[in-house]
Amino acid sequence: MRIEIVDAPIVADEIVAAMKAGSDGAVCVFDGIVRDNTRGRKTLHLDYEAYREMALAQMNALAVEAVERFGVRDVALVHRLGRLLVGETSVLIVVASAHRGAAFDACRWLIDTLKKTVPIWKKEQFVDGAVWADGEPFPEEIAPGGRV
Repeated sequence: MRIEIVDAPIVADEIVAAMKAGSDGAVCVFDGIVRDNTRGRKTLHLDYEAYREMALAQMNALAVEAVERFGVRDVALVHRLGRLLVGETSVLIVVASAHRGAAFDACRWLIDTLKKTVPIWKKEQFVDGAVWADGEPFPEEIAPGGRV
């Protein structure tokens, strides 16, 4: 497993290539990037902050749970902190598995659970002000206590 919080740009191509193995039939990648707007407001940049030690511990626990829960072979979770511009990668999730269904399910569960539970926060700076973002709603079908 590769679990990291970084302060420099995430090198997605290298991480994805390093995750592939001969036993894999699928590698599912979620590359979260900074978009140029939120709800119609033009975004200038995002500032990410974290309680780093706790975030790393929780990201490790999520990766272990994803392997056990979905039966995937390996997981990489990499999150960047600091100021990010439009188009830059903020979070990269890579799931390697023998089968694509498990890879897709684990990847979706990882990003939704990470955003909901890991102490990483983002401040969105718009042309007309700034807000601390509260994220998107947790999908009902995979909410804690729900079906998977």
